[in-house]
Amino acid sequence: MMQAARGGRYLVRHLKVRQVSPLLKYAPWNTSLCQDAFVESPSVSAWQPTSSSRQFGAVLGLEHLNSNSQRGFMSAQEKVDPFSLVADELQVVANRLRSMVTAESTQVPVLAMAAEYFFKLGVEGKRFRPMVLLLMSTSLMTSPSHGLQDLIFDDLRLRQQRIAEITEMIHVASLLHDDVLDHADTRRGISSLNHVMGNKLAVLAGDFLLARASVALASLRNTEVVELLSQVLEHLVTGEIMQLSVEDKDMSNMDYYMQKTFYKTASLMANSCKAIAVLAGQPEDVALLAFNYGRHLGLAYQLVDDALDYTGTTKTLGKPALSDLGQGIVTAPVLFALKEFPEMSKLIQRKFKTVTDINQAVEMVKESRGIAQTHALAAEHARKAVDAIANLPPNPSLHVQQCRRALIDIAHQVITRSK
Repeated sequence: MMQAARGGRYLVRHLKVRQVSPLLKYAPWNTSLCQDAFVESPSVSAWQPTSSSRQFGAVLGLEHLNSNSQRGFMSAQEKVDPFSLVADELQVVANRLRSMVTAESTQVPVLAMAAEYFFKLGVEGKRFRPMVLLLMSTSLMTSPSHGLQDLIFDDLRLRQQRIAEITEMIHVASLLHDDVLDHADTRRGISSLNHVMGNKLAVLAGDFLLARASVALASLRNTEVVELLSQVLEHLVTGEIMQLSVEDKDMSNMDYYMQKTFYKTASLMANSCKAIAVLAGQPEDVALLAFNYGRHLGLAYQLVDDALDYTGTTKTLGKPALSDLGQGIVTAPVLFALKEFPEMSKLIQRKFKTVTDINQAVEMVKESRGIAQTHALAAEHARKAVDAIANLPPNPSLHVQQCRRALIDIAHQVITRSK
């Protein structure tokens, strides 16, 4: 069955004009949209990256947008490089981040070394979250656009850059803590901090980054923004506890898994995007669109990560493949495969405790539609992210339109990436 899926199943429901369930407005982890998603096609591969803007628009549902929601961003034929639009500003943010995480720890060199471990040149990662937040900042501009240098050092922009910096510090802190909990030995293609310096120092480095993020957050002196990003910290802890202490009845529950995923992964992007809108003085409905973009993009990103755990390698992923199964963690491909292979339930209850359990689970996932259905759900969330950008208030600025187009392209890149 999996061979047929690889040979050419494609997602009909993403090529149709259709109304998405309003449940997604309230339950971002809703999975009912994944049923009956497949038909046979002899030659079309749904998940092969393509430069065709027509197919791109179809997969993300752009063809259903009305003329009002299409107004304010560029034609689907005009693609942009998201990174290039904010590359100079990202460098400013990266330099300031390195200063922020070392300035208060110079009296304790080992703490400085640990805190900046993933902020050093060459290992700072893709800077995906700061890029998205800077693009969102421009996408929500209401005043005439300035020159690039004026924009980078504008007072509002500096405050929005601070959100990008805080978000990245929270993200890296969560990685440091996750690596300790998961006993990981690699991260971003290099040895993890806990593997190099030990668990205690890795935990303390993560705590230090959270403390620095809290100080930076307080400096913004905006109560609503403080509440938004404080909730992210609560969600990160809640999500981790949900993963560590899941009861038997919830281990095979997709809604439980997606709620945990929202807390652990998507909440940071969602609330950070909304914080950008709040600082810009946008009304609640626009702030909610920013939140929904971040929420659905974050969920799509994690779902693709779930699938890549089965199709990628340690080298392409920058971390061990099949790491979740090895830790007894159930992800979307397993839950979808469970519908076709009820015997998967026994392996789930045993938390894949043996090598035989892991091998059997992998075989069932690859023989089922689990990976394809995971991609299907990721594409649905990516389309909802596109909807959020498409419904932002019209703006005649070409630069604003380019940044909105870039946010749409990012949704496409998230679901077509291979690493």
